[in-house]
Amino acid sequence: MNDTTPLLFALRGSQAYGNAVAQRLGWTLSAHEERDYEDGEHKCWPGESVDGRSVIVFHSLYGDAHHSAHDKLCRLLFFCGALKDAGASQVTAVTPYLCYGRKDRKVEFQDATITRHVACLMESCGVDRVVALDVHNPSAFDNAYRIPSWNLQCTELFAQHLAPLLGEQTVTVVSPDIGGIKRAEQFRQVLADLLGRPVSMAMMEKHRQQAGLTGEHLVGDVAGSTVIVFDDLISTGQTLLRAAQACRQAGASRMLAAATHGLFTTGGELFDSGVFERVLVADSIAPFRLPVRCLQQLDIVDTSALVAELLANRRGWGA
Repeated sequence: MNDTTPLLFALRGSQAYGNAVAQRLGWTLSAHEERDYEDGEHKCWPGESVDGRSVIVFHSLYGDAHHSAHDKLCRLLFFCGALKDAGASQVTAVTPYLCYGRKDRKVEFQDATITRHVACLMESCGVDRVVALDVHNPSAFDNAYRIPSWNLQCTELFAQHLAPLLGEQTVTVVSPDIGGIKRAEQFRQVLADLLGRPVSMAMMEKHRQQAGLTGEHLVGDVAGSTVIVFDDLISTGQTLLRAAQACRQAGASRMLAAATHGLFTTGGELFDSGVFERVLVADSIAPFRLPVRCLQQLDIVDTSALVAELLANRRGWGA
């Protein structure tokens, strides 16, 4: 790479994703060091000179068996700070899964809006630009950052993956709650254009209290349809299961689920229910919590080309 080509780094746990994007670009990952100490502290630094260079760092900020989301966030912050201290001209953080995206508003007295706090931490450690995939609340994401930020949508990738599975069937896209209507509607439009025929829309009215989810009501006709429950994230999977059960009761003939980020915090519960024929997620989070038996029903959508396209088209990053 010449001096005008950005240097790419991928922190521990995100090397596979970083490599996939680098290969799309025809570049290679640069070397770096990460060191853990006996007292639990950590440091990391670049393995080559970054003075005057534009740098891109990949790190997906989900908790796994080795590091919590907080650990990964701190490592990203420390590494970006080290890059700026070493003279990097610009630092871009690519976070396929950006933690605390759901903590974007106050729900209780004196509650913290951690989405904004994460943005402040990024800025204070010298991050100049942030890239994420399908954040939970795009408006809150945009408002939290004073630096340029990009929310890449995986809608078209999911539509391209699902279209061959649908044949000539009647299709209905279902949003599992009111908050996801806009996201699901965007997906419905893309899928309809790709299929060349109308795709219907339905939604769940979901009531949430401190004790959990209470009550649901399906709005829309799904009878005889192949239903795609579409959301941004699967955590416990209960939201999707409630939507699927309501659709089954309303006469849906086939059930599919798609969400960008698959946390699967309860392991294979979503798959063991037997409700969904297939579940689609992006490669933003490794499915490490899922038993092997569940992987046959799981399709993982490759997003590396989406990220590579952004990085290639914004080489000047002036936008």
